[in-house]
Amino acid sequence: MTAAAADLLAPAGTQYRKAITAGVIGNVLEWYDFGVYGYLVPTISQLFFPSGDATVSLLSTFAVFGVGFVMRPVGSILFGIYGDRHGRRRALSTVIFVMALATFAMGLLPTYSQVGVLAPALLVVVRLFQGLSAGGEWGGSTAYIVEFAPPARRGFFGSWQLVGVGGGFLLGSLTAALLNTGLSQADRLAWGWRLPFLFGIAVGIVGAYLRWRLTETPKYSEIEEQGAVAGAPFGEAFKKYPRETLLGFGVTLHNTVAYYIALVYMTNYMSSVGKLAQSTALWIGTSCLALFVLLLPLMGWLSDRLGRRPLLILSCIGYAVLGYPFFLMASSGNVGLAITAQLLMILLYVPYAGTCPAFYAEIFPTRVRYTALSIGYNIAVAIFGGFAPFIATFLVRVTDNNHAPAFYVIAAAVVTLLILLRTRETAFAPLR
Repeated sequence: MTAAAADLLAPAGTQYRKAITAGVIGNVLEWYDFGVYGYLVPTISQLFFPSGDATVSLLSTFAVFGVGFVMRPVGSILFGIYGDRHGRRRALSTVIFVMALATFAMGLLPTYSQVGVLAPALLVVVRLFQGLSAGGEWGGSTAYIVEFAPPARRGFFGSWQLVGVGGGFLLGSLTAALLNTGLSQADRLAWGWRLPFLFGIAVGIVGAYLRWRLTETPKYSEIEEQGAVAGAPFGEAFKKYPRETLLGFGVTLHNTVAYYIALVYMTNYMSSVGKLAQSTALWIGTSCLALFVLLLPLMGWLSDRLGRRPLLILSCIGYAVLGYPFFLMASSGNVGLAITAQLLMILLYVPYAGTCPAFYAEIFPTRVRYTALSIGYNIAVAIFGGFAPFIATFLVRVTDNNHAPAFYVIAAAVVTLLILLRTRETAFAPLR
């Protein structure tokens, strides 16, 4: 071990706790900013896409939600290259600052009634900057946390990356639920909807401060001291590790579709299709999301003992078999069945979510980990995850079948399952 790495690991427990705490808190703040939009879709659709057809308004709003993901591959390249060449800490500090400014700007936007079509155009621009930031966040925070982990605990440490992501979405969901419960519809439409976005500037200041004080990871410090930092990580990722990059894409299909359907779309599905009150659907989603966050570290811990593949495969099989019953129950209009549907979706997705950060990081060497991980992951998320709520809503519309989104969920699970069956176990090999 090099001197730099030894210094970093000297008070190991303290360094680990500081790294995980700062990384997770920064992650929570970053993903709150990005995710709160998804939970305010019914309100945003009325303000920016007024239409006589509620489904058309929802489709337009979900389309803009998806547009934010279009920039994620661009962000993954820009911040990935920067993070592989200059360190994880600097890249992650910049990422959260961009997100905070974009979210704050969203809270200042004029609505359709004020400026007409300029309003949705500005919404798209702001969403693109959010997507740029998010593209650099996931891979960077994953690389950072897993590179700090002891060899036998990478799954447990990596799961805290998803605790940060889930915690951010939970904070967004909780904010939307409180807003919906505490304000009248008139107040929400007049000014209340702006509050969660304006809060983004405080989120950004706190997050940037925490991240700037982070210590660089031992693995990155080691290759930096050896002069082995990649000069062109983007080109190296595709020339030397094309299979790994494609694998990152393939295993993200189920990961991203299950995440955005189960944790974002289902809230709107239960209210628009199942006809539950919006506040009821929000509180169901918030409660299930809280359980999801609590279970993640347990799944990461299990993956350190059982391996990554068993838990990843279990999740895919669960969604392939139960994908259709999920939507049957959620669309029933019965509160108990709706809770059961989302609870089952969470319980079957959490083994995948808690395991995948370590799995992604273990695929790639440190030299190109930030870039290669981010590109494979974010391209899949941009295509299949960000537009998942739009695709699900569109399928219901064109097929006149309330359960049509189930086939999208099932297809993603089956494709990823076939890929995982041909993939080696990564849990017990050294991190490259």
